[in-house]
Amino acid sequence: MTPAVPPGARRRARSLLLTSGLAITLAVVAIPFYWLAVGATHSSEEIFSSPPPLLPGGHLADNLKSLEESAQFSRVLLNSLLISTVYTVCAGAVCTLAGYGFAVYRFRGREALFGLLMLGLVVPAQVTLVPLFQMMADLSWLGTYQAVVLPNLALPFGIFLMRQSMASLPPSLLDSGRMDGCGELRLFLRVALPPMRPSLAALAIFLFLYQWNDFIWPLIVLRDGASFTLPVALASLQGLDETDYGAILAGTSIAALPMAAVFLALQRHFVSGLLAGAVKE
Repeated sequence: MTPAVPPGARRRARSLLLTSGLAITLAVVAIPFYWLAVGATHSSEEIFSSPPPLLPGGHLADNLKSLEESAQFSRVLLNSLLISTVYTVCAGAVCTLAGYGFAVYRFRGREALFGLLMLGLVVPAQVTLVPLFQMMADLSWLGTYQAVVLPNLALPFGIFLMRQSMASLPPSLLDSGRMDGCGELRLFLRVALPPMRPSLAALAIFLFLYQWNDFIWPLIVLRDGASFTLPVALASLQGLDETDYGAILAGTSIAALPMAAVFLALQRHFVSGLLAGAVKE
């Protein structure tokens, strides 16, 4: 007869199995970031040596100097920070207002209009490149920052996220605000927005990362190297004959820092924001 396993032993075994799985997953995720940071401190020759270096080297200053000379990196970094911040604020306002309108107001054709908007989630972005480029050319906006920011303000996923979140607002709460004399704008700002902070944080993370990592559209509309964003500037460092991989890895490491900072600052709201509106009482 097989002896019974104590419940405490089963719990410890499950805990050990879960911890081991998480440790392996963390290692798989962290190793590329570690290699990125290590590679940023080595020259191209050392990076491709055999075996590859596993400890930091002494070429970080040289790589940063090469990065600044080749791509005006400090200017490009400021460009990306400015464009991503302005886009996050403006697109966040547009998506929040649109989501509020679709969730709260009842008007003819609302569902059809929302369904048409959601088609934007399944249409490849490459399909819109030619008409958007022609539109920017007609407006004489090629080479300007507004050509990067304005075309994607009404992002379908952002509107969907805020619409689902706003749908969880109790109608009685809005009716109470109207009975107290709130106008529609004040009702939106003072009554509807405060409970939406987790969703707004999730939206801000998504929008910032979306713009920060965008490559194709800035590559098409920006003409001057001094106005490039980080992804475009880093891609321009790849030459036909010679590529300074140490400088590219150094730039990529620095480019990852703002994304990590934004996510860490808002991470406690991220999951709750994405789940907002998923369950209705």
